[in-house]
This record gives sequence, structure tokens and C-alpha cells, in this order.
Amino acid sequence: MTETETMGRRERKKAATRRALADAALKLFLERGYDAVGVREIAEAADVSVTTLFKHFPDGKEALLFDQDADREAMLVRAVRDRPAGTSVPGALLDLLRDERAERMRKDPAFEDFLRLIESTPALREYSRRMWLRHETALAEAIASESGLPASDPACLGLAHFALEAAHLARLQDDYQESLARIFALLENGWTALATQSTGHS
Repeated sequence: MTETETMGRRERKKAATRRALADAALKLFLERGYDAVGVREIAEAADVSVTTLFKHFPDGKEALLFDQDADREAMLVRAVRDRPAGTSVPGALLDLLRDERAERMRKDPAFEDFLRLIESTPALREYSRRMWLRHETALAEAIASESGLPASDPACLGLAHFALEAAHLARLQDDYQESLARIFALLENGWTALATQSTGHS
């Protein structure tokens, strides 16, 4: 077996262990509530040691439910850089957030249960918010690059921050899609006026 094949097998095994832990955590949290479940129980349900659990999820229980977050930053940046001609930056981010949620609901029958768990558990709700806001700097840099503005421009930082906050705020409302649209209407109108005034870009 070549070194490349060995690395590939190791990565697949690592991914499978992470998936088993995440699935076990979600199942137990939904059955008994987040606060009633300990990491030892999750490890046992996934048939691994507590040491292995923390090796894969060093941030603890909250991180177990957000295993797919690593791809989010690249997804956000792509939405800005690869947006269709004529689509503004806020418009591209709105499309991404709206479509991604709809797609996950279509593909994953447990996604609505997952969302209810997050929204009803303060620790998970706050962790989810922090996870999103981690991507603020990379998103602001992509916005600046695409708009011809300096990377340190506070308008780029502001748009990145509030676009990410929009998803969190909309989840707290009865109608996610409508709430998201209303927040982004504000971002769109303010951003378009500023970008046009500053550089002629949108």
C-alpha cells in the first residue's frame, strides 16, 4: 500500500469517527436534551474513548453538532467571488443563506429537529453564533477585493458582520425566509448606495 493510499484510508477513518460522534451526540441530545447528556455517554454510543472524542472535538460538547462548519468559510467566499454578473454582494449572500437552508432541509429529514435543538438551547445558540462570526474576516476581505475597496474598509467589515448575524437573527423569528429577506433588504439598500458612491461597484 502506498503512502498516499495509507493517508487516504486514515482520513476516511478519521471522517467516519467524527461522523459517528456527531450522529451519536445529535441523537442523544434530541432524546434527552443537551444539558442531560455527558461526553462519556456520547463516546460510548459511538464506541470510542473519551480521549478519542476530545482528540476529534477539542472544544467539547457544543462542537459535536457543528462538524460541517469547516466548509462554511470557503462557501461564503465563493458566493461573493463567483456571484453571477449583475448580482450584488448582499444579493449573493442572501441567495446562499436562503438556498443552503432549503437544500439541507430537503436532504436531511433531521435538520428541522437539529434547528429546534439549537434554537431552544442557549449554549448551542450562542456557540452557533460564534461559529458563524469566525468567518467575518475572510468574508470582509473577499467583499473588499470584489468591490475595489481597501481590506480595512469598515464598510466591508460591517457588511460581513451583519450578513453573518442576519442568519442568526432570522432563525429566531417565525418565518426564517421572510426575516432574512427583510434584513438583507436593509443591507442591500445601504450597501448599494455606499458602494456606488465610493467606487461605482456593487
